[in-house]
Amino acid sequence: MNWVSSFVLPLALGVAAGSGLLATCPSAEAATTVYELAQLTHFHGLAVVPAETSRLYLATHDGLFIVEPNGTAHPLSEMRDDLMGFTPHPSDPSILYASGHPAGGGNLGLVVSTDGGKSWTRLADGVEGPVDFHQMDVSPVDPKTIYGAYTGQVQVSRDGGGSWEVMGPAPDGLIDLAASSKDPSTLYAATQGGLLKSEDGGRTWQDAYWLRQPATMVHVTPDGAVYAFVVGSGLIEAMEPNLGWETASKAGFGGDYVLHFAADSTSRSKLYVISFDPQSHEQAVLASDDAGKTWTPLARPTN
Repeated sequence: MNWVSSFVLPLALGVAAGSGLLATCPSAEAATTVYELAQLTHFHGLAVVPAETSRLYLATHDGLFIVEPNGTAHPLSEMRDDLMGFTPHPSDPSILYASGHPAGGGNLGLVVSTDGGKSWTRLADGVEGPVDFHQMDVSPVDPKTIYGAYTGQVQVSRDGGGSWEVMGPAPDGLIDLAASSKDPSTLYAATQGGLLKSEDGGRTWQDAYWLRQPATMVHVTPDGAVYAFVVGSGLIEAMEPNLGWETASKAGFGGDYVLHFAADSTSRSKLYVISFDPQSHEQAVLASDDAGKTWTPLARPTN
């Protein structure tokens, strides 16, 4: 079994060893650091807080956290659900979407927060649900279009998450999904077999990058920048629709791989990633102020 299927994919699916640590996570009143939090739980999503771009949302196996610029982290509420497929609404900063698993077990379906993550309600079960979309994204060009992957199928909602239909089989070895900023029917997929693209809403898939190496992350910004992490190439970047790929960062990750990505909409030089070491299983949140040339871990421990 290769490193993707033995380490990265289980983490993406939320079933890696060490899960179920909510009893050790901080209470809603407590604060910790990203470094300390990485020892207690798994990270499943990352986003810049739209109204306060110096802060980050960090979705974990044990609820949603806010991360301050100095790396301090605190939970937004007492909710300890496993938040997979975490995706902010592209134009309404108060709305967040997620799926995954309740703390007590089972599947969440599609859940939504309309108060910036303080409270959550179930919006829909999805097809053959309640689903647990481990990969999900909201179309930046049409926020009523939401894609999710469940039990080997790509589902789509065209009414903001209320109703869902199956589009087709998900690509083999799917790790991440991202919706295009130009066309609501265009999707990207990071898979164990490479980076793929669909122009028909997930019915069929083609290569999106020349190197058929495992891709562990793909992300599209509202202005059309596509970022992906491809083994052997590092963090790559292109602009839609032509996708002329360039290397954004090959150094700075060591032997780690990037699982999640966030970009500051007010400054294209400010990027954030969640990295994963397939040998030690360690996670970290890294920040770049120079468009990916250099990376610094948040809350690096001092000796």
